[in-house]
Amino acid sequence: MSIPASTAPASAAGLNQTPDESAGPITAKERIASLDVLRGVALLGILPMNIQAFSMISAAYINPTVYGDLHGANYWVWFFCHLLADEKFMTIFSMLFGAGIFLMTSHIEAAGKNPTALHFRRMGWLILFGVLHAYLLWYGDILVNYGLCGLLAYRFRKSTPRRLIIYGIAFTAVASLLFLYTAWSMPHWPQPQRQAFTQQLWQPTPAMKAAEVAAYRSGWLGEMRQRANDAWVIECQGFLVLAFWRVEGLMLIGMALFKLGVFSARASARVYWSFLAAAGLIGLPAIVYGVYREVASGWEMRDSFFLASQYNYWASILIALGWVGATMLVCQSPLKRFTKPLAAVGRMAFSNYILDTVLCTSIFYGFGLGMFGKVSRVQQIEIVFAIWIVQLVISPIWLKYFQFGPLEWLWRSLTYWKRQGFRRVTIAADGQ
Repeated sequence: MSIPASTAPASAAGLNQTPDESAGPITAKERIASLDVLRGVALLGILPMNIQAFSMISAAYINPTVYGDLHGANYWVWFFCHLLADEKFMTIFSMLFGAGIFLMTSHIEAAGKNPTALHFRRMGWLILFGVLHAYLLWYGDILVNYGLCGLLAYRFRKSTPRRLIIYGIAFTAVASLLFLYTAWSMPHWPQPQRQAFTQQLWQPTPAMKAAEVAAYRSGWLGEMRQRANDAWVIECQGFLVLAFWRVEGLMLIGMALFKLGVFSARASARVYWSFLAAAGLIGLPAIVYGVYREVASGWEMRDSFFLASQYNYWASILIALGWVGATMLVCQSPLKRFTKPLAAVGRMAFSNYILDTVLCTSIFYGFGLGMFGKVSRVQQIEIVFAIWIVQLVISPIWLKYFQFGPLEWLWRSLTYWKRQGFRRVTIAADGQ
């Protein structure tokens, strides 16, 4: 899955900031550097979760006991990824996407223009990109969810920060209530229905596991049926029950935080330290307790997935704010001069997100090296580190010669329905 909207990878978004239609590409001086850095942190941070969906059967993303070794170092890799990454960086991406909607539309309105058509065209292209990504490459796409939620989030952009936070919490709570209702109702389901549901989502049979492994070790066409089925489940059932409510709510909270100056590193250091304190004193203990509940239940679906998961569902927001606080404190300090590679990754988040898919499917799927189901969690993290290095190296080099990442350029050109400048123009020192 991915960034899951609890399960789906990650995003691209807040992928980039789009200025006024008549203003042309924003210059380096016009960019908000801290936004780029935070987006880069989120892009890198989402991969330790997404790689589980790239390399193992889909059920293993939410139930780590169902596939692969979960002892020793492999357990600790899973535990720390769950503690520090699971839902945390999806949360940051969703908030940044909401901030990006407000930022783009504000630029256009400042020029006396109506941003509605441009915004809806931008979301429409993102949805199309997401559909192609999900059905042609990897089922864990999150772009469709962002595009659909962005259509509604636009209507809230002029609300006050206080209202946005209230609306955001209300949206986010709906998915939580649906999970609690499901947990309450499951004992009353007919046994065949409950068994089929458990096997589909949480505890597939050995035959189901073998079929999924065989599918993703086959060629691209052989994978299509499995990939299309998995994508359909995420983008329909997953969207209606979970992703829409959480992603929409977080987008609205992101708009509020941007308006309050949180993402631009303009809030006081005290605010950011309070984020870190809340993450450490409330968020981390809550998630650890949730893991304890899961283990104590024997990883039974009702108790683990629908009840104990709620600790991470809500505490992940606090951990995400802790990551925001740490990043903004760095951006306020002399250490910010070391953040340029991260900012470059963030400026190319859309392209780097798809690059993650290209690299990981080439490693794990049958049209590439065919390592699906053969790589331990420790080895997954080693691959993550290697991909991080690649992106931290190539992103600054790319932006040295080009104004945008390749997919950022394409999305922007399609949004404005006009070919945007791509290569950087070098002016000789003597002005000639």
